[in-house]
Amino acid sequence: MHPHGGTMLRVRRLNDNPTESKTMTQKIVIAGSGFAGMWAAISAARAVSLAGKENEVEITIVSPSPHLHIRPRLYETVFEEMAPDLAPLFKAIGVRHLAGTVEAIHAGSHQVEVLGADGQRTTLPYDRFVLAAGSRLFMPNVPGLKEHAFNVDQLSSAMALDAHLKALAHKPETAARNTVVVAGGGFTGIETATEMPQRLRAIFGQDAKIRVVVVEQAPVIGPDLGPVPRPIIEEALAECGVEVRTSTGATAIDAKGVTLSTGERIDTQTVVWTAGSRANPLAAQIEGEHDRFGRVHADPYLRAKSVKDIFVTGDVALAATDDQGNVASMSCQHAIRLGRFAGHNAAAELVGLPVQPYRQPRYVTCLDLGAWGAIFTEGWDRQVRLKRAEGKATKREINTKWIYPPQADRDAAFALANLDDAVVA
Repeated sequence: MHPHGGTMLRVRRLNDNPTESKTMTQKIVIAGSGFAGMWAAISAARAVSLAGKENEVEITIVSPSPHLHIRPRLYETVFEEMAPDLAPLFKAIGVRHLAGTVEAIHAGSHQVEVLGADGQRTTLPYDRFVLAAGSRLFMPNVPGLKEHAFNVDQLSSAMALDAHLKALAHKPETAARNTVVVAGGGFTGIETATEMPQRLRAIFGQDAKIRVVVVEQAPVIGPDLGPVPRPIIEEALAECGVEVRTSTGATAIDAKGVTLSTGERIDTQTVVWTAGSRANPLAAQIEGEHDRFGRVHADPYLRAKSVKDIFVTGDVALAATDDQGNVASMSCQHAIRLGRFAGHNAAAELVGLPVQPYRQPRYVTCLDLGAWGAIFTEGWDRQVRLKRAEGKATKREINTKWIYPPQADRDAAFALANLDDAVVA
């Protein structure tokens, strides 16, 4: 995805010369400017400010561009506000942004290799490194998946799906044109599927005969959402006109349809793949235990358990949220708070502040269910508190306000990064 060229610029590691270490600036490098990375940068800057050591610690965040992609909203159809610019915020809090991608982590020498957006390679030294590189869509070896399926994992792919659907309106009406199959019946799959009927009617006309099918390998829809909200989810899917196939997977995809594990073939020109996520491959470069999603086992302070001076946060971290055996999910809800703790602790170790153990005991979910509305649940057993219009209003509040970055105001951003802040969205 990136050009492999340019000159390797070797930057001497901090503290190579002990006589210089007393006066040289200490460095925090953060990989990724998603929810976890952005909040790690804010929280680290806040800790440095609290210690009065702004001139002694340099914070650099590395990502392809200084934008926060609002991934939880990519099943929607309005993309204008899906990538807010973080550059003014980073400037306000004194964080440097480097346009590029961290490609290699050298824990032994406290350095990371960066491929810059300009194609140049740079080696950055660090005193503390925060891996906040997020996750990627799980893409197994299904014939035709990469060539013919769409997804809503990244902004570019969500826009490609939207352009494809709109282009179908100019083709002859057939059952295949008017059929969408969503492969994966988890959180994203359900939101995508329930949104799709009204989305297709807006494109093809309100009287169009459309068909939406969601396919899930587990014996139930929304397997990770638990049994409590499931009857409501099933009700919403039925009311939206979405067909459900459980205990079924996609075994082959081509330009004209999808073949299921049951042997059934569905003629369609649109397959949307939503079958789970895996931690960014960079996580595999960190020694120690990883879970089945590729996440690094973190200690209570979000340090990588097996590597000194590296913190993991967001979708690359396997972290306990409480003492009841629950762990953070790969969601922005957990990434925001994980980022705050990782950033604070990485900086705190350098500036002499107390580190604080990550805790996020309150857990909520808000699942969009298209024209039916939405459900809002509380607790790991997901007790339903709001549904239909009330749930939809809460979902809209979360999607358009709660998860967006703070304004480019230093004091306001630092106030929101307070680890005692009760906001969990």
